[in-house]
Amino acid sequence: MSAAAIEAGRTALGIELGSTRIKACLVDADDPARVLAVGSHAWENRFEERTWTYALDDAWAGLQAAFAALRDDVRARHGTVLRSVGAIGVSGMMHGYLAFDEAGELLVPFRTWRNTSTGRAAAELTEAFGVNIPLRWSIAHLHQAILDDEPHVPRVRSITTLAGYVHRALTGRAVLGVGDASGMFPLDAAGADYDAEHVARYDALVGDRLPVSSVAELLPTVLRAGEPAGELTAEGARLLDPSGALQPGVPLCAPEGDAGTGMVATNAVAPRTGNVSAGTSIFAMVVLERPLERVHAELDLVATPAGDPVAMVHCNNGASELAAWVQVFARFAAAAGAPVDDDAAFDALFREALAGEADAGGLLVYNHVAGEPIAGLDEGRPLLVRTPESRLTLANLMRAHLYGAFGTLALGMRVLDEEGVRLDRMFAHGGMFRTAGVAQRFLAGALRAPVSVGETASEGGAWGIAVLAAFARAAAGGDARSLSGYLDEVVFAGAEQSTLEPDPDDVAGFAAYLERYRAGLAVEAAAVEAL
Repeated sequence: MSAAAIEAGRTALGIELGSTRIKACLVDADDPARVLAVGSHAWENRFEERTWTYALDDAWAGLQAAFAALRDDVRARHGTVLRSVGAIGVSGMMHGYLAFDEAGELLVPFRTWRNTSTGRAAAELTEAFGVNIPLRWSIAHLHQAILDDEPHVPRVRSITTLAGYVHRALTGRAVLGVGDASGMFPLDAAGADYDAEHVARYDALVGDRLPVSSVAELLPTVLRAGEPAGELTAEGARLLDPSGALQPGVPLCAPEGDAGTGMVATNAVAPRTGNVSAGTSIFAMVVLERPLERVHAELDLVATPAGDPVAMVHCNNGASELAAWVQVFARFAAAAGAPVDDDAAFDALFREALAGEADAGGLLVYNHVAGEPIAGLDEGRPLLVRTPESRLTLANLMRAHLYGAFGTLALGMRVLDEEGVRLDRMFAHGGMFRTAGVAQRFLAGALRAPVSVGETASEGGAWGIAVLAAFARAAAGGDARSLSGYLDEVVFAGAEQSTLEPDPDDVAGFAAYLERYRAGLAVEAAAVEAL
């Protein structure tokens, strides 16, 4: 049955360029909850000349490696050769700055979401627009380049995100899903296009310093979920699969950011739903039922892939510091003659955290490898802080690391609480939640709300963009359901999930931890100044 679907092209392929892995996920287009094959490739950002970046050559090498691994998985699982698919979707890390000249050549190295060098630009734009413009947004990067008189600015003819760049290479079309576009430039109230008033304000603000007559000329066309976004060209097929087996002509859905695909992967696209995505960064997305009353520096206003308004709490630092410590303990096990693989190390250490004290024994962990705007830090300094009275045990240490991964996120979520935003359900996904009942439990305590994890939690955005590709294929075939209806009735109708209510001891313990966390930010700031 699966081999027949693959050979007939009744499939959808999702590709996501995440912060540490490039993943490919093939699903049954008629039953997107059914994963047929996967492939992945590890990659890492670089810190070069004080800029966080990825080389685009690495992106293509990784995409090809992930697709080759997926093709091998198809052969191993189903005994057939993958020559075509029914639909493709591309997702990538949101925001950042990819600027191209008229010939489509990259002008400066990719500036990722992790960079915090756009403070002056973000502040100026926030004042001009009357909405929060975060440091990592594409317009903040462009405006900072203009303020700094960077020599490449007069040659800029287009800017896009990582997903938009890959999509354009595969199809020739400069388009972007509305969720990803909402991290480039503010959208209008309908979530259908860039806000015309803000476009006019920006054009007036920069005047003749802009290399074109209007900033709108530089931005990709905005598309909502389900709208056609082009087809795989012969050149694009060769880029993805140099073996030549993959055939062109496959329709693509609109490229999306990892925040949008995370919302799809957790069925959190309707008002009063939300999700937390944990990886190198960590962020929460909460679909709003009404506008926020005030502008908050801790909150981005973005959109679901269908265009509904979302409050986003984005933290530059997620699980990287936690993973580094797990590697230290894994190396100790190997040095002691009892080696364990990475999955076993994570599982053992996460479960040990359950035995820790509710407030982590007075320990305090800051996971700030990079700068963290919500915490007021331009640069990161990972720290483990304790007083002489703190109880340093393995269980407390691991609980502190897990709490630390949620610390900055909790600061932002408290702002939503103060705005009176209510949630009916909060979902979590990402590799951190693979060990059942640990990170999920602590997150419930941190958010003071129930947290659900589904069976696709570790597949994440690659599966989410595959679902969006399947949705676009269904829409092209006449399916008139909304994205929310499609997810409820087709994708998640029989899905299993586990929900944990917040434990009162965890709620009180994390609250005590967060109070220390706020106070200790002065130590973080001093470390940035000193080192």
